[in-house]
Amino acid sequence: MGAFEYSALDADGRELRGVLEGDGAKQIRQTLRERGLLPVSVLPVRDGAQSSRERGVLERWRARIGPADVALLTRQLATLVRAALPLEEALLAVSQQSERPAVQRVLATVRAGVVEGRSLAAALGAFPRVFPEIYRATVAAGEQSGRLDVVLERLADYTESRDQLRQRVQGALLYPVLLSVMCLLIVTGLMTYVVPQVVEVFASGKTQLPLMTRILLATSDGLRHYGLLLAALIAALVFGYRRWLRDPNARRRHDRRLLRLPLVGRLIRGVETARFTRTFAILTGSAVPVLEGLRIAGAVMVNVPMREAVAAAAERVREGAPIGRSLAESRLFPPMAVHLIGSGETSGELEDMLERAAANQERELDGMLQALVGLLGPMMIVVMGVFVLAIVFAMLMPIFEMNTLVR
Repeated sequence: MGAFEYSALDADGRELRGVLEGDGAKQIRQTLRERGLLPVSVLPVRDGAQSSRERGVLERWRARIGPADVALLTRQLATLVRAALPLEEALLAVSQQSERPAVQRVLATVRAGVVEGRSLAAALGAFPRVFPEIYRATVAAGEQSGRLDVVLERLADYTESRDQLRQRVQGALLYPVLLSVMCLLIVTGLMTYVVPQVVEVFASGKTQLPLMTRILLATSDGLRHYGLLLAALIAALVFGYRRWLRDPNARRRHDRRLLRLPLVGRLIRGVETARFTRTFAILTGSAVPVLEGLRIAGAVMVNVPMREAVAAAAERVREGAPIGRSLAESRLFPPMAVHLIGSGETSGELEDMLERAAANQERELDGMLQALVGLLGPMMIVVMGVFVLAIVFAMLMPIFEMNTLVR
């Protein structure tokens, strides 16, 4: 039995789409006809961008499943499993409760795998983009220990906390970015439209304009005549820079330079440490082996040097070294987090100490982001004011000189 995506027409000619389970496309078409629908297309559910391109007729409604959707379906599934409902029935109930076709498609495929005899973790492996390795490894540990409902609840909390951390970072950076864009647009508008019209009167005269006014006019002319070329050049540089970062050695050097920056490096360390400790905590609490947990928790980190530091620490732990001391050797992780991890190892409360380290890093990160926003906002306003003042002063200087000559 498998899951199939269908597109059909009802008696009024309206197009209906959805997901059904069956032994083949022929059975799905027969089911649709029994429901009074005219099948248009019936395709097996597959994961990946390539299958989406191959099936352009369904591309419009293959919406991406976000962390909020994963957290919700995980929590619903945990509630049903705790109520002693069979796993395949729980998956069917969660699928029916969801209003999003993408979620229905994923859950139908996962349920089909479970019905065929595969474990839940193996069935989730059909959608690695929706359920990453940490999710599947934690589910596998929950299935082996018989605590699937507890593990699913922890996974829902973990997914929500990661999404909240991401939203806090993005929300804190949104205001400075929008303010910078608005400043750039205002200055560009002044330079390309306002300045030429105002200074045109003085430019037609025989008197030489002040140096500042001439610089302003030259900049304005350059933006008007070569603005599109400059924008294309900037786009090409950004594209080339992103292509350059695809090289592992280049990405490693880039990330190492970021860690050395005074404020940016501290922010990156805070975000990556919070992500690592939170992930390692849920893996440890779900009875995942320590070495496997270190490998998976390190893989969720984005910064290459910090990810490699975790891999090196895992090798030292394999040889018998403590986790805290192994992480401290890289000198990339905050001392507070390292001390908490070491204390958890000694006291046998590693999971609690990892949770405390993650909460401590997130609190510190929130304070840093609030301070950064409070600093960047006024700074951008001052910078914009300086630019506007320079433009206005450059436009008024010829008037001042004319008044001096008249006197």
